This record gives sequence, structure tokens and C-alpha cells, in this order.
Amino acid sequence: MADLTTAAPAQPSRRSIPPTLTIALIYLAARAVTFGFLILAAALSAEGTRFGAGASVQDLVVGWDAQWYWFLAVNGYPADLPLTDAGAVAENQWAFMPIYAYLAAAIAPLVGGWWGVAAVLISLAAGYGATYVLYRMLRGRIGGTAAIWAATFFAAGPMAALFQVGYAEALFLLWLFLALWAFTARRFVWVYPLVILMGYTRPGVLAFALFIGLFGIWRFFSRRTEPLRRREVVHIVALGALATVVGFSWQIIAAVVTGNPGAYLATELAWRRNWLPGDEGHFLPFDAFVRGAAFWGEVWGWGAAGGVILLVLILAGAAAALLWAPQVRALGPEIRLWAVSYLVYLLAVFFPQSSIFRLLVPLSPLWGAFAVPRSPVWRIGVLIACLAGQWWWIYNMYALGNRFWQIP
Repeated sequence: MADLTTAAPAQPSRRSIPPTLTIALIYLAARAVTFGFLILAAALSAEGTRFGAGASVQDLVVGWDAQWYWFLAVNGYPADLPLTDAGAVAENQWAFMPIYAYLAAAIAPLVGGWWGVAAVLISLAAGYGATYVLYRMLRGRIGGTAAIWAATFFAAGPMAALFQVGYAEALFLLWLFLALWAFTARRFVWVYPLVILMGYTRPGVLAFALFIGLFGIWRFFSRRTEPLRRREVVHIVALGALATVVGFSWQIIAAVVTGNPGAYLATELAWRRNWLPGDEGHFLPFDAFVRGAAFWGEVWGWGAAGGVILLVLILAGAAAALLWAPQVRALGPEIRLWAVSYLVYLLAVFFPQSSIFRLLVPLSPLWGAFAVPRSPVWRIGVLIACLAGQWWWIYNMYALGNRFWQIP
């Protein structure tokens, strides 16, 4: 791929380590730590948890949603939607996009036919790619040293186990970071295939469509400082249309194959009934997040109003950081606009539960803001916090995981 950086870096000295190798060493060290955490989590798994006593690392890395991706690779998508005893649509493969599952199936014959091994290898490779692209994307904005630290926080962050399990997140992040990098460099032609790859790897391309719209509005108002040329306008409109079409296409595909116009939404809403058994299964944008805040407020003893107030405070703090925090502003408008777009998307479609931590991973370019302060004490402290958060997440979701309250 052509160099997408907006600013040419200084020429390295002959003795300096190439950035590709630096990031590779950091990434490998982070993966060794994560592997140790997974070994410990498997050893601590006990009766009554998701994986039970005697669990192995292999059990963990192909557990939870990885089982769904494997099931999809083996069985494909159902033409007849499975139903619960009450007649509602049950959990099924239509909630999972095809690229990751089928790519692992295509690679599996090269590794002895083991789908799980192929899936983890894809996650590992995509995770390194995403880490390196993140470094390159941030280097022109915050400098080389800070960008390396940001990549380190990302590679060792609280959700870094996703680089070593059979989930599609790492592959999606690779496509996403490449697309954001292309936008920062105004290399729009690269984004067309990336939008398609994102759209059929995991849900989230509609957030990117919103980002493109906000980017276009920002470019219009900033055209005096950076001329807005006709070619760029054409790309923004075309990419926005493509991302929107791809984002809604999966609902159409599911409807055509199953004969049920609401097949995809009904499938997604099937997971919500784990928390709201009496839920009627109707989708209304932003309703689920507000209801979820009220639900958790009651569970935690704050009352429904207390949960909603907490949500408002969190959103106000996030908005203030994106608008005014100098460390965030240093990342550039593209990353800030993406963060806004993705947060709005999550608020519109998601019911908040333990998976919220995983679903926040596409906001990872914001790690650059944590790397901006130059204090070694600060940076080492953030790294320690990342590793502590990673162990907390692995321990709770894999060693103690259960069907309802501790789901990755």
C-alpha cells in the first residue's frame, strides 16, 4: 500500500530499529503477557463457570462468540429462523458477518483442518497490522515516540485478549484503522474496498457512514484553510452512499434468504431477552441504551433515574473531552469525528451490558491522547493500568464468565 502519512518522518539513523520491527517486538511482548493471563484464567476456571473446572487455553480462545463463528463456518446461515418455545426468534448465525468465519475456514486446511487455530492466527496477524497502522496514523500528529506509546497501550490494553481469540474484532480494527489513515491522508480511493470489508466483517460500518457525513460537513466549513476540491466532494458523497448501502445490505440479505423482513433485527434482539425476558423485541433507536441505563441503575440499587443520570454524566464527560481536551484535540479532527460517530452509533443500537467493554474497542485511536503527555511516570502508569485492566477483563469474562452477567 502507498504511504498514507500526512507528514514525512525524519530519516532514521543507520543504527535505529525500523518501526515495523519496533512495533513487532512490542506486539509480541504484549501477546506473551496475554497468553500468560489466559493460562492463569484457565487454571482458575471452576465448576459453575462458563468453561468449568479443567479448562484449557484452547477452550477459552474458541469460546463465547468464537463458537458462533465456527458454527457459521460449518453450517452457514439458516434459511428458516430458529424459534424459542415461546415462538420468538432465537439466537442464530445472522448476527455474525461472514468474512472472518469463512476466511478462517479457508485457511484451516493449511493448519491441519483446525478452524480455531486458523481463526486465532487471523486475529494475531490482524492485531499486529492494526497496531502498526495505528502507529503510522498517529505518528504525523503526535510524533514518533508518543505514537509508539499509543501503539503499546493498544497492544497491551484491557481488551488486548481479542488479538488471541476467535473474534472478528482484530480484523475489523485493521480495516477501520486503514480507512481512517486514508482519510487523514486524503487517499480516498483506498477506502472503497475497506468499507466493503468492514461491512461484512462485523457490525459498525453505519458508524463509518456517519463519520463520512460529519467529515464532509467539517471539510465544507474548513475549506478556507484547506481547499475543498470537486474530486474530494465526489469521493465523500460516493463513500458515504457506499457505506450506507453496505450497512443496510445485511438486513436485506437476511430478509431475502429467510423470507422474514425483520430477520436480522429479530436475531439481534434475541440477545437482549437475556436481560429483559419480557421484552417485546421492538427496535427504536436510542431506546435500548436508555432502558439499559435504567435497568442497571435498578440492579445496582440507584434506581432507574440514577442509572439514567449516570449515563448523562458519562456522555457529558466524553463530549467535553472530545471538544476541549488538548490531548484529544492533538489527534486531529478525523479521529475525533470518528469517536463521535461511533459513540452515537452505540447509543442508537446497543443495549448496555458486559460486552460494552469489547464494543468500545473501535475507539482505540484515542489511545493517542493518553500517549501525548511526555512524563515517563505517566506513560508507565498508563501501561500498568492497561495490563491490570486486561487481567481484570480476562479473569471476569473467561475464568468467572457465565451466561448472563460476565460475557465478553
